[in-house]
Amino acid sequence: MQFAGSTLLATQLPVLATSNQSSPTILKPHRLKVGDTVGLVSPASPVDKEDVNDFTQVLSKLGLKVKYGAHILKEYGYLAGQDANRAADVNAMFADTSVKALLAMGGGWGSNRILPLLDYELIHQNPKIILGYSDITSLVLAIYTRSQLVTFHGPMGTSTWNPFSINYVQRILFNGEAAKLQNALTTPVETITSGKANGHLVGGNLSVLAAMVGSSYLPNWKNTILFVEDIGEDFYRIDRLLTQLKLAGILGQVSGFIFGKCTNCTEGDDGKPSLTLAQVLSDHIKPLGIPAWYGSMIGHVRDKFTVPVGVKVEIDASKGIIKMLESAVI
Repeated sequence: MQFAGSTLLATQLPVLATSNQSSPTILKPHRLKVGDTVGLVSPASPVDKEDVNDFTQVLSKLGLKVKYGAHILKEYGYLAGQDANRAADVNAMFADTSVKALLAMGGGWGSNRILPLLDYELIHQNPKIILGYSDITSLVLAIYTRSQLVTFHGPMGTSTWNPFSINYVQRILFNGEAAKLQNALTTPVETITSGKANGHLVGGNLSVLAAMVGSSYLPNWKNTILFVEDIGEDFYRIDRLLTQLKLAGILGQVSGFIFGKCTNCTEGDDGKPSLTLAQVLSDHIKPLGIPAWYGSMIGHVRDKFTVPVGVKVEIDASKGIIKMLESAVI
């Protein structure tokens, strides 16, 4: 993937207010310890009992006990039960003092629907780790924004919990390291614009994030480092999603940009002319003049980082490194 230059000027991009949220005092959850109990919830699409059992075994090997959401195996069409029940499980896990973290079983679709039903003051008063990605981006961003709590974009119950992914879970959520997130040598990154930048790291699944634009569940983007990822989208759809972020004023406010993986994204199968993904990213990101790269191990990939949302980081776009400047847990 090669990133071409662009004749657009960064000053042509709008800088608009995208949220009424001011910069909050961010809370950090307590770190996980061997022997802790974690709560499993299904905020989005249904999962089956085998998935839950398999994930329970993974967590047991990490020394964790498990408590299941009351509605974890419910089904309502393409959703894991009615909205009120899925939201109730999330609220109940935050209220339960025996539960030290919430882990999402899977993504799909549905988390946006429960955002108005979450008790953000309850969550603020009971700060805990919440971990997930894909559709769980909704919860990760909304809870960060409305409850002022550091959240985590990372593996779910249906993910591949391999040594690479487990390593980052342990270092960041158990050990409380201010870790450096750097790709394996076999997975190089592709620089869009070189340079370094500092800021609060915020982001998630691009499609889900774009679907939240205009709501009160997105943060103040000024001077943040934005990361995104996606799966199964044609390149013109990535173009459309990034255009939406640009028109909403989000891209014009961030200090750095990271596109993780666009897994199974293609030109489409209709044989019509298409831009490449590199051209799409170059058109939208190069004019910003901010450090940016593609290919970080974030998103729908087997080996994935645990990415803390809301912590201060320094990025190096030439090397594709995210360096945490503080622990994400206490």
